[in-house]
This record gives sequence, structure tokens and C-alpha cells, in this order.
Amino acid sequence: MKKLKITALLAVLAFSPFYANVFPSESHPVVKGIADAIKWKSESIDVGNIPQGKPKLIRFEFTNTSSKPIVIENVAPSCGCTTADYTKTPILPGKTGFVEASYNAASKGPFMKTVNVTTSESKTPKTLSFKGVVA
Repeated sequence: MKKLKITALLAVLAFSPFYANVFPSESHPVVKGIADAIKWKSESIDVGNIPQGKPKLIRFEFTNTSSKPIVIENVAPSCGCTTADYTKTPILPGKTGFVEASYNAASKGPFMKTVNVTTSESKTPKTLSFKGVVA
């Protein structure tokens, strides 16, 4: 029985280098292409101090770095206190688009909000965030 355990252990160790390169360590070109399709000017914005009860407009800008038009399919704010607007027409290669969030602070204190953006290039939403302090 002891010889069987030693033989099994040696077999596992012998084949370990063979399986070490089964999974590539570099990212796939398809994943890289999707990630590079949109270049955001900023994915997180600090708006600083804002007044209570007065809407604050936060603008996220991006450039289409792919070779085909991109369409913003959905923009979903994280709460009811935030509304969103965005470029409705296809954004051609090399051109810019925007996502705007309008935050209406009801209570004083620090805040952090997010907006999820889904495009024709990726069904996985991109999360944009903004933070500040309501004075």
C-alpha cells in the first residue's frame, strides 16, 4: 500500500509540468478588444461639496476606440435619486459620447452613487461612480 501511494505521488508530480501550460496566462484578444472598444475619460468622479436639494449634473465622456459604431443600450442609475441621460445615436469609431447622471441630494452627508452602462460591444455593464458630500 505504501508503494502505491508513493507511485501515485510521483505520477502526479511527473505530470504537473505538463498541465502547467494548459490555461494561457495572457488575456484573449477578444476580451482585450471588448475592453479597448471604449476609452472612458474618467470612470470615477469626485464632485466635492454640493448643496442639498439642488440637482448636480455629472458627465462621463468616452471615445469609441473600436473599428465599428457603438450603441449605448442601457444606462441604469443605482437609486431613484439619480436620473441618467446618454448619447442616443451610434458613436462612430474615433468619436466621443457621454453618459450624464443628475443627482438630487435629499439628505446631508457623504454619498457615493453608481451608474451601470451596457453597450453593443459588451453585455457586461460598465460601472461608473461619483461621490461627494452634501452640505
